[in-house]
Amino acid sequence: LALGSGESARAFADQDANPQKLVEDSAKRMLDELDAHRAMYRSDPAKLDHLIATVLLPNFDIDYAARLVLGQNWRNATEDQRKRFVDAFYHALLRNYGTALVEFTAERMTVLPFRGDPGSKFATVRTEIRRGDGSKVPVNYSLHMTDSGWKAWDVTIEGVSYVKSLRTDIGSEVQQKGLEAVIQRLENEAKVSASGSGAPSGSASSRTASPR
Repeated sequence: LALGSGESARAFADQDANPQKLVEDSAKRMLDELDAHRAMYRSDPAKLDHLIATVLLPNFDIDYAARLVLGQNWRNATEDQRKRFVDAFYHALLRNYGTALVEFTAERMTVLPFRGDPGSKFATVRTEIRRGDGSKVPVNYSLHMTDSGWKAWDVTIEGVSYVKSLRTDIGSEVQQKGLEAVIQRLENEAKVSASGSGAPSGSASSRTASPR
């Protein structure tokens, strides 16, 4: 990406995996599939998890987001705790995206024109989701360039950052209960979700904002 301004602009516009195209293509695949089989995904959370894991999460930098969520506690965690936290965080993403996206339809989502610097290694892709009452919900995706190409690392819905809100919740919980207790709680929620019962109410993951 170390190009001159005119050259970088052309490269950004033509690149197959630029941030705008990445978000637009992933969202379209996801929403088209939901439109075609919405009843099935509503009734079978495991299939919805699989869809999100297959279409969206490969484009999400799970490790980077998990480190940001854990904050300074990442440095104090053991290698085993880091691995377990990343895995539990991955399953929390599945639950939250499933809850937020299962009611979305393709015609309700608009990807707005890109306003960032095409030569930067960081980007924000802005989208809008139209509610049933016609009001619009801003949903912005934060991405950065990695060795594997562009990856998203945060989603901000109506001004509420997924990473920042979880970081606040989990940071407070770690102070009160300790890191190991937090990891065990997230792991237990993943098991409950896998059994089809959903995440326990009141958990940090269940409080994440989602447009309706």
